[in-house]
Amino acid sequence: MWQETKHGLFRQFNFKDLKEAIDFITQIGKLADEYKHYPRIETEWSVVQVWLYSKNEKYQITKQDYLLSEEISSVYDNFNPVPLKDFEIKQKTKKAVIEVKLFADGGSRGNPGPSSSGFVIMTKEDEILVDKGVYLGITTNNQAEYTALKLGLEECRKLDYKIVHVFMDSLLVINQMKGIYKIKNRDLWPIHNAIKILSNDFKTVTFQHVPREMNKLADAAVNRALDEKNL
Repeated sequence: MWQETKHGLFRQFNFKDLKEAIDFITQIGKLADEYKHYPRIETEWSVVQVWLYSKNEKYQITKQDYLLSEEISSVYDNFNPVPLKDFEIKQKTKKAVIEVKLFADGGSRGNPGPSSSGFVIMTKEDEILVDKGVYLGITTNNQAEYTALKLGLEECRKLDYKIVHVFMDSLLVINQMKGIYKIKNRDLWPIHNAIKILSNDFKTVTFQHVPREMNKLADAAVNRALDEKNL
């Protein structure tokens, strides 16, 4: 569903592959030309994120945005022709997922300031299983990043994934989890230890640092949670 955020009317669309996502963006482009009202569009793998707002009104949402959002939703519905019941049956008959990728990120607008954590769980084939952002209140950037990792691992445990490959753009968190960096900030000790204990519930947990551009989905989840609070 579309959400009213600080940066306009927002919705995320998930597709089965990159080709389908590109086809969807092409159709949005045609609609935008008809309306002469151009959205902000971002894509990562099979995920497309769209913001609709009036550039002349400093991100204000207008009637034109709502009209265009309905048209875009109709286009998206045509990409999902399988009836819901049939889709659910197919999902249940899929082979159980054991090994996943976890992308996590956290952000603070102020550091310390209003903060949120975001994480995305994906299959090895980059199919998105979970995409979640959580508002935390006032905290620091490092606390938000660690919390994102903890929340993501807790979700993986709940869904019974056995092997988790963690990817974060925080070199600090990754190297502290690997034991390469010492934890000088005592405020991080409790959550670091909690994650260490949590990791024992899995067959394997690996930690890898990635550039920020490879962690866009988790970062988007962070900003989405903050935008929903109009922060």
